[in-house]
Amino acid sequence: MSTNANYSTIAIDGLWKNNPALVQLLGLCPLLAVSNTLINGLGLGIATTMVLVGSNISVSFVRHWIPKEIRIPVFVMMIASFVTNTQLLMNAFTYELYLVLGIFIPLIVTNCTIIGRAEAFASKNPIIPSFVDGITQGIGFSVVLVLLGAVRELLGQGTLFYGAHQLLGDWAKVLTIQVYEVEQSFLFAILPPGAFIALGLFIALKNMIDKKLAERQSTANLINYQQSTPK
Repeated sequence: MSTNANYSTIAIDGLWKNNPALVQLLGLCPLLAVSNTLINGLGLGIATTMVLVGSNISVSFVRHWIPKEIRIPVFVMMIASFVTNTQLLMNAFTYELYLVLGIFIPLIVTNCTIIGRAEAFASKNPIIPSFVDGITQGIGFSVVLVLLGAVRELLGQGTLFYGAHQLLGDWAKVLTIQVYEVEQSFLFAILPPGAFIALGLFIALKNMIDKKLAERQSTANLINYQQSTPK
């Protein structure tokens, strides 16, 4: 298999086939807790992706020098250092969003997606594939966060991009879209129970798409076999 094909497989795996939120069902605590708006989901997704990429590259770089007996504690320490750096950057440049996300930024250390990729992939592969794995797994996780946040925000308060200035600066206040007016927020959509239901619907939709694709592939294989079989 060529290098490009390997990278394509890694990318598809992280974005769709082995999506950390929809397939592995990892990192659900922050996923359900902070995805009440699109911007909150995007902010946490960016932070998680930064840590994933940094930890994957670092683990891959030192993988030959870490004794197997202590690899997990070492991985956790490396991940914690990247989480601390990310937390400091958010505190410096996106302070309002930093306050909104609160405890869920330092809790990225315990995100099973990150330690899982460090152990299952980065510790066994070179730096560039580990980078591709980290960024695609992070993007896959972030896309689910953003979509979940957008649906919950739209149903809960009728807006999109509310609080964009917290991530992008004061100029981004004009990005807020009022899709429809609400007299009172739909709390069920904003609170975690709504997130559970929305995530369940996303997983069901993905499974339906996968089933349709599998049926289409099976039909195509059958047609190719019939055409290639001599009569």
